[in-house]
Amino acid sequence: MQENYTHSGGRGYLAIPGPSVIPDEVLQAMHRPSPNIYAGDLLTLTDSLIPDLKAVARTKHSVAIYIANGHGAWEAALMNTLQPGDRVLVPSSGRFAIGWAEMAEALGIEVEILDFGTEAAWDFERIAEALKADIGHQFKAVLGVHTDTSSSIRNDVAALRHLMDELQHPALLMADCIASLGCDRFEMDLWGVDVMVSACQKGLMTPAGISFVFFNDKAAAARARLPRISQYWDWSPRANPEVFYQYFGGTAPTHHLYGLRAALDLIHAEGMEQVWARHARLAQAIWTACEAWGDIEDPSKGLRFNAPSRALRSHAVTALHLPSPKASDLRAWLESNLGLTLGIGLGLAPSDSPAWHGHFRLGHMGHVNGHMIMGLLGGIETGFKALSIPHGAGALEGAAKVFSAKATDLL
Repeated sequence: MQENYTHSGGRGYLAIPGPSVIPDEVLQAMHRPSPNIYAGDLLTLTDSLIPDLKAVARTKHSVAIYIANGHGAWEAALMNTLQPGDRVLVPSSGRFAIGWAEMAEALGIEVEILDFGTEAAWDFERIAEALKADIGHQFKAVLGVHTDTSSSIRNDVAALRHLMDELQHPALLMADCIASLGCDRFEMDLWGVDVMVSACQKGLMTPAGISFVFFNDKAAAARARLPRISQYWDWSPRANPEVFYQYFGGTAPTHHLYGLRAALDLIHAEGMEQVWARHARLAQAIWTACEAWGDIEDPSKGLRFNAPSRALRSHAVTALHLPSPKASDLRAWLESNLGLTLGIGLGLAPSDSPAWHGHFRLGHMGHVNGHMIMGLLGGIETGFKALSIPHGAGALEGAAKVFSAKATDLL
């Protein structure tokens, strides 16, 4: 046998927190010649996407589609509601809230960031203090990330709306659901969210390239008050097109639309409640295994969660720590030897710092099931053994118990 023999042949497993695993149905739907963009089936298909996207977001209001990644959706949300000189409040539990704030600043919007670090959720007492201090209601919007993909912290968007209503603050509530939509429970209308941004490459299981801005009547009224807006970013014609090209500000992202149609069919065939329950079960299995691995005599030498409490963790992504450089060593070994790719520790340490090599993330979003997660966990344990990384026992047994248990036993 060759000394450099590995087990990485066959189909690789991309276990990063987006882009997520693409279903075969989506890939097959996209594998077709270019369609006519002026008449025919593509126009009917696009019309069919709108109510199904709203059903995933749990809203009866409007959605605009952009040929852009999540950063494009951020900019669209800002451009349609705010103008230079306006102020926004940004509670942050990770890198992506900071990124949205930086984009706002680049557009001339004044930003106040409440930084809670990368291991804690929003502190509502501090948010309340900031809103109470805004006597003149200078904050025109509060920008909140539901699940921060870097930290894996999941924030309570409904509680933020409750606080804003309690304080009678009129700011728009904007939520980034790029990592959470189709994975963690999100109820746009029930929770009182005015603007929600998301993208197609995570819970919506479509190759990266299109994003969405959902908005209600309050946000539409804010758009109507603006003196001007870039024609391309304007959400009004996209949400209420008179002709087909207005959906996209030009040529349609044809093959992405076919793929998204197939992905939405899968989601609605399963049912949103079941989609959320499946993601919760997958996350619990991963957490149970990781808790077992971290149960060693000297915890400082082993695995630990970025989010200390289960109540703070997303059902879509789990951020983890190992003593540097073991996290990078583990990722490299798994990809080279097993064909298993884990996520880098994005935003948890500077990329030029030795600490960067002590972080990694597991994506468990979208087209993922129990046997895939058991394979992921088995791969990680194999890497621990190959690299002599200290870890506790019983991880795979614990995960198996999660999958074999009745749903009522997990409550």
